Amino acid sequence: MKKVLLLTVLFLATAVTYAGGYRVSLQGNKALAMGHTGVAVINSSELVFFNPAGLVYLENKLSVSVGAHGVLADVSYQNSATGETAMTEAGVGTPFYAYISYQANDWLAFGLGIYTPYGSTVAYEDDWAGSHLVNNIALQAIFVQPSVSVKITDKFSVGGGPIYATGGVNFNKNLNRTLVDLDGNRSEVTLEQTGISNWGWTASAMLKASENLTVGANYRSEIILSAEDGDATFENVPNSPLTPFSDTTFSADLPLPAELTMGLSYKHSDFLFAFDYNMTYWSAYESLAVVFGNDTPDSVLLRNYKDASTYRFGVQYEASESFTLRGGYYFDESPVQSGYFAPETPRNDSNGYTAGLTFKVGDRLEIDASFLYLQFDEVDASYDYFVEGSGGPAGLINQYSSFGGTYKSSVFVPGLGITYKL
Repeated sequence: MKKVLLLTVLFLATAVTYAGGYRVSLQGNKALAMGHTGVAVINSSELVFFNPAGLVYLENKLSVSVGAHGVLADVSYQNSATGETAMTEAGVGTPFYAYISYQANDWLAFGLGIYTPYGSTVAYEDDWAGSHLVNNIALQAIFVQPSVSVKITDKFSVGGGPIYATGGVNFNKNLNRTLVDLDGNRSEVTLEQTGISNWGWTASAMLKASENLTVGANYRSEIILSAEDGDATFENVPNSPLTPFSDTTFSADLPLPAELTMGLSYKHSDFLFAFDYNMTYWSAYESLAVVFGNDTPDSVLLRNYKDASTYRFGVQYEASESFTLRGGYYFDESPVQSGYFAPETPRNDSNGYTAGLTFKVGDRLEIDASFLYLQFDEVDASYDYFVEGSGGPAGLINQYSSFGGTYKSSVFVPGLGITYKL
């Protein structure tokens, strides 16, 4: 019974339904409007995230890009065999970004980025059929990335820098399917930790193969976020030797996987075409080990994610001196394998359709807008490794049980930002 606590103890975005795994792919309005391409696109300080090596090719001495996205996502669940249904409560997430680049001279540039690649809020109805897996989760992860860009030749540059990641999580679930107190209230646990942090790095290169063709590559390292001495709070637990739950601490590690992105862009007349290929090394996430501060047994949750690819296509058209139009598409593979489909990550492969524009207010100020619609096919899947248990610490009896059904997801993401150039 106590091992059910292992589920989603520090998922730092496993509830996210608009990116592979628990990744949030919303790092710039210009890029998102073009299918989230950007590793070989030179148009703003969004390059701090997509390819720092390209910063040295920006035309302006100073470039600033800030913006946010409003994420409207919902998930519905149905089990046709039992008639059970549920839907996540409506909510709006607001991932944001802020980038600045500075040209020191014709071969050296600096940048700084603050962005949110992980984070969301999802809440199911109380006591729904999967409440033993999750009731609600609220999380946030913020990356701070200083960068440098160096031009080696007129056509080739390199760039990169350290990444500081910090975040927190608040997660609630029922202890199992049946446990209640004397008043009939479901037993539950809330897990909370803030101030989780660690360091990583990014490295990139860009080749301007010709006046019209640009090639780029960017690598971001894995970052391990470790929760230590987080708070585990139990409620509505019956007073019994068989249920010796008491408020305690927990520790757990979660890998934010490494990513490799390669791509190219080609300019023809007033059009710019871009393609990015992204590989995320999700296989680093084999399991989630949870260590508790009292007699509750340490636990391991099997995840067995697989490496997953994303294919991105984008086009930009300079319609006039004031308007630039963009559109794009991407296909995002899910890292979740069969038998490991849980309501914290209720998603499968997805198709993303994007559009947007930039309105040039003057020589220095631009307004950027984007829109993303994520299309998910209806999926009938299950998580087969939930641990049912009974008995006290010395007599725990465990067996796997399965929880599954049909999931439907929809995601709409409008975005707005500004770009300032000097």
